[in-house]
Amino acid sequence: MTTVLIVDDQPLQRMGFRMLLEGTTGMSSVGEAVHGAEAVRMAADLRPDVVLMDVRMPGMDGIEATRRIVAGGGRTRVLILTTFDLDEYVYAGLRAGASGFLLKDARPEELIAGIRAVDAGDAVVAPRLTRRLMEAYTRDPGPSATGDPRLTALSEREHEVLIAIGRGWTNTEIAERLVLTESTVKKHVGRVLAKLNARDRVQAVIIAYDTGLVRPGE
Repeated sequence: MTTVLIVDDQPLQRMGFRMLLEGTTGMSSVGEAVHGAEAVRMAADLRPDVVLMDVRMPGMDGIEATRRIVAGGGRTRVLILTTFDLDEYVYAGLRAGASGFLLKDARPEELIAGIRAVDAGDAVVAPRLTRRLMEAYTRDPGPSATGDPRLTALSEREHEVLIAIGRGWTNTEIAERLVLTESTVKKHVGRVLAKLNARDRVQAVIIAYDTGLVRPGE
């Protein structure tokens, strides 16, 4: 059973999410929060598998709430919900440790699939959409990747795979361009995430940009 905490200041929005979860086999809504501070408290008490996190709320917003929930060190993962696909808060949310984001007008099956993916440890942001976010909100050139301590543990091949992840390539695209099998690519991606201590693929993309390994527009 995947347990979900709903965080949104709009009653009708919370009700819609709750009805969807209650009508889905294998999912359960364990609580509802109306602002970020309440979400942090409830996440600590209830330890849900996934938090559906709104961004714009009175008081503590979803970005700070996400940061605090992730910093708590539990297995709870945060899925940010936003109105716009290039909302300036989304990138900040990913940097805060969210495992991805979906639009609030996503189809019910997309939301359910997103929750399941996040619960399984995957990222929800599609590779090409990730690329758009990074290009939109990482305008300033990053530092030189040379000698960055986060990259020194990577092998030459893992370094190539991280660049590919940062560019938004899927595993299939990486396999084709680096002439590898998809199973081999999955192993490399797993090692890259482990060595970078990245929670998921989205966090690896952010590290690739932060270190200057990949730059917007490449």
